[in-house]
Amino acid sequence: MPAVRRRPAAVGATSLSIALAALALAGCADKAEDDAKGAVEVTATDSKCEVSKKEFAAGHVSFAVHNKGSKVTEVYVYGAGDRIVTERENIGPGTRATINAEVKAGDYEIACKPGMKGDGIRQKVSVTGKGAPKKTDPRLNKAVADYRTYTQSQADETIPVTQRFADAVKAGDVNKARSLYALSRIGWERTEPVAESFGDIDPKVDVREDGLEKGQDWTGWHRLEKSLWQAKKISADDKKLADTLMTDLKDWQKRVGKAEITPTSMANGAKELLDEVATGKVTGEEERYSHTDLVDFNANVEGAKKAYELLEPVASENNKALTATLDREFADIEKELAKYRKGDAYVSYDTVGKDKRKELSDAVNALAEPLSKLAAAVVVK
Repeated sequence: MPAVRRRPAAVGATSLSIALAALALAGCADKAEDDAKGAVEVTATDSKCEVSKKEFAAGHVSFAVHNKGSKVTEVYVYGAGDRIVTERENIGPGTRATINAEVKAGDYEIACKPGMKGDGIRQKVSVTGKGAPKKTDPRLNKAVADYRTYTQSQADETIPVTQRFADAVKAGDVNKARSLYALSRIGWERTEPVAESFGDIDPKVDVREDGLEKGQDWTGWHRLEKSLWQAKKISADDKKLADTLMTDLKDWQKRVGKAEITPTSMANGAKELLDEVATGKVTGEEERYSHTDLVDFNANVEGAKKAYELLEPVASENNKALTATLDREFADIEKELAKYRKGDAYVSYDTVGKDKRKELSDAVNALAEPLSKLAAAVVVK
């Protein structure tokens, strides 16, 4: 199964994109705790990825990352078939990040990606046994179960509206397809905090043209978006792609209930999604033809908030100050997004100026920074 990777920023990004990315790096860089006892230390440079332990016990694992290189980097932990176990992007030069994850016994690879490109510099590691006896908290078990129910409901609700979108494409009705495009994506965008758990679906349905791997066919929503808004017509190939989109989404619908989800993957995924919003989506690169970006943003925030709300009872007990901050920052970003509502919809993103986009980016970054600490706050001591 091919790797499931986040979509990169567009080649030749504007100066605004670069500026916002720099702001995100400054605002979201994690400060690893100096006393991260027992952590697997990952030292990243522009040419190396050094790991302090090549073998460690299964269970809850902390990866203490230090980027000593001159480039922004990201760190991935891959299982068999390049299945993403956990990741952290946008680790700035000279900064540290702590990644918490639940890791089962098996063979893995830790990859550092200087410049956030390519397959990365990889180190093989082995995770042995069951680790220390694992404490469980019934509230976290319920949080995972409830979140799985939530993601399943989002998938179930996505299928009929996307079928209407696909039917409009197949009928050659550009205006109707345009009216249904953003609505068809809401359920998917709400579940993006755990998109990697769904296998190789993400690159099939949600990849942008500049995010294609070598030899990969371009399928999914954004391929059809380009036809609807740039070409302003629907080709015979587009009609076939509408059927392909439905096939892939129905596959996703079946996988959601079986996806591997943990409290830490919920927390890490929510944080990573907001990083992606701040450094890529807020620039307008995601919905570059339709300019329906604000619908995506809102759905992303809703999905991240759902994950947080389910984990909040345990997180509040372990770090009340953190949850108070998160409550405030979620409210602030919701207030910021509300400025752009127009009835039941959002304004076209191409009408939002640079200064206003920066305000959105700042609000996302203000939420992403404390959200990076949520995974540690739901670890059962």
